[in-house]
Amino acid sequence: MEQPVLSSIKKKQTLSPLDFLYKHGTLLAILVVIAYFGITLDRFFTYDNFSDILRSISIVTLVAIGITFSLIVDGFDLSVGSTVSLATISSAAALVLYRQEIFVTLLVPILLGIVVGLLNSLLIVKLRLPDLLATLATMYAINGVQLTYTKGFSIYNDMPLPDGGTAPGKFIPSFLFIGQGEVFGIPFSVLLMLLIVVVSHLFLTYTKPGRLFYMTGENREAARLAGIPVNRYRTYAYVISGFFAALGGIVLASRIGTGQVSAGASFLMDGVAAAYIGFSVFGAGKPNVIGTLFGSILIGVLLNGLTMMNVPYYAQDIVKGVILVGALALSHMQKK
Repeated sequence: MEQPVLSSIKKKQTLSPLDFLYKHGTLLAILVVIAYFGITLDRFFTYDNFSDILRSISIVTLVAIGITFSLIVDGFDLSVGSTVSLATISSAAALVLYRQEIFVTLLVPILLGIVVGLLNSLLIVKLRLPDLLATLATMYAINGVQLTYTKGFSIYNDMPLPDGGTAPGKFIPSFLFIGQGEVFGIPFSVLLMLLIVVVSHLFLTYTKPGRLFYMTGENREAARLAGIPVNRYRTYAYVISGFFAALGGIVLASRIGTGQVSAGASFLMDGVAAAYIGFSVFGAGKPNVIGTLFGSILIGVLLNGLTMMNVPYYAQDIVKGVILVGALALSHMQKK
């Protein structure tokens, strides 16, 4: 009787190639990509390049963390890219068109992000629309709002106004510091990203509300019968998603120093890819903030290397699509 038991234990302890790839494939991919670009590109291993990578990763990670919260409650938020653009435009308008100081410039886009999250939760939780359709509708509505407000033009210092004058305000140094400044040689946006990653991870892992988020997504009906306010936590998730998308838009505007129309469109796909890649990091098998961070690192390093190799931006979308399909396929195979 002991031999079959020992044999079964050994089988359980043996890590199959698929299990190993599922748990450590993302980390291996990051190392392989960094090694390849480091060998083939002379300027890859430089401080300026790594600084650019980290700054871009910080924005993607903020957006992807918001998506992660929506995935945790078994939802999905397609409106994050448009929310990033809305935050970018609103912060730039506050500075350049209305000459506001840093407090108002940060408050307005954050409030708009929260409003977008509340609108999504109204459509999904109260009206019970499918999350994909509801957030898709919100995405188009937000795009229409920002295009109507800006008439399709970007907002920048000394921009001409319809009355023939120039914009009275400009991007102030305290705002630009968010996306361009450094603390002890480390970009401030990266420090902000790391702080949010740590706080979000601790919240979801070690607090009761964080565990209730996961319980809501794993089995909504069971969670409701257990007394968990399911709709409230779903609402929280979409509000948090809108908040982080707006924060990403603020960092983007402070980094580029302009308010560009539809500037956040590309962050939707990057954020979704990072969040889904995070499922497989360390074999988590579920949305998690640490995995999302590693997914953002993979996306950021890969896109940076491809850009340095002069690969066209439309071809980079193919690469991102392949990565997303691979992450989804690996997760599906592991669940089966």
